[in-house]
Amino acid sequence: MDVLQETNLGFLGSKRTGKVRDIYERNGKLVLITTDRHSSFDRIIAHIPWKGQVLNQVSAWWFERTRDIVPNHVLAIPDPNVTIARKCTTLPIEAVVRGYLTGVTDTAAWTRYAAGERIFGGAVLADGMRKNQKLPHPLFDPTTKEAAHDRTLTPEQMIAEGFVSREMFDRIKVAALALFARGQDVAARNGLILVDTKYEFGIDADGTLVLIDEIHTPDSSRYWQLDSYAERFAEGQEPQYFDKEFLRLWFRDHCDPYRDATLPPAPPDLVQELSRRYIAMYEQITGMKFRYGESPILPRIERNLKSLAF
Repeated sequence: MDVLQETNLGFLGSKRTGKVRDIYERNGKLVLITTDRHSSFDRIIAHIPWKGQVLNQVSAWWFERTRDIVPNHVLAIPDPNVTIARKCTTLPIEAVVRGYLTGVTDTAAWTRYAAGERIFGGAVLADGMRKNQKLPHPLFDPTTKEAAHDRTLTPEQMIAEGFVSREMFDRIKVAALALFARGQDVAARNGLILVDTKYEFGIDADGTLVLIDEIHTPDSSRYWQLDSYAERFAEGQEPQYFDKEFLRLWFRDHCDPYRDATLPPAPPDLVQELSRRYIAMYEQITGMKFRYGESPILPRIERNLKSLAF
């Protein structure tokens, strides 16, 4: 099956390579090509068919439905895997918004709450809450964006360390909470709970706050099934969700993915199942049938980009 592992489109100029996206800059615009790379353990562990198209098109779908809240960087979607975007100065914070007390990582709300923390983004949570419980209201709980590692700081610390000004922090918070409210409302209509997410913002040449990167994708956001949440929470069960962890767990069980120079190839059946789940996520999030892009993917992208005058 055709997968998009990488691009090398010399006619676009020099390339920066992210975990998932290849990024070109041309005439003051960014060409963001979302590949099928799947990263975990700080490295690429597999290539998942159609994942890049799903991520790019889910973002495009949400960008269109939130542009009345805050401007975004999208100029055009000339290909299922490609976004042409305005170049902005990226702000060095991840605007995390949480609607539920959940998660297992060190920076997750539940991990921190279980360890005794009660202040999240300047808000104070009561004692006695349970894992996966709905928060009294969505919390703005940002982290820094740093080369070494991201940190969860209080608003005062973030401002004092010069990541953003007080005025910019407040602008980001208002925009992020409004985007999350829209996301939860739209998701609920399609039988989903938007549990938590993260946004990235930039500033354009006019000083306007702009939503950049991606929005409400399966990689940047956590979704649960709405119809089973209340019963499962009451019974102390984990919510029903689209599980993407099974491939990561396979690697953890079959090698040392942090230390081994070469990883074993991902099992084809697990790759295909993960591809199927990404497509299922696209269809439930958007309420639309997934339409497979024309193959082979790379010649299609090159043809679509060469046809643009930019």
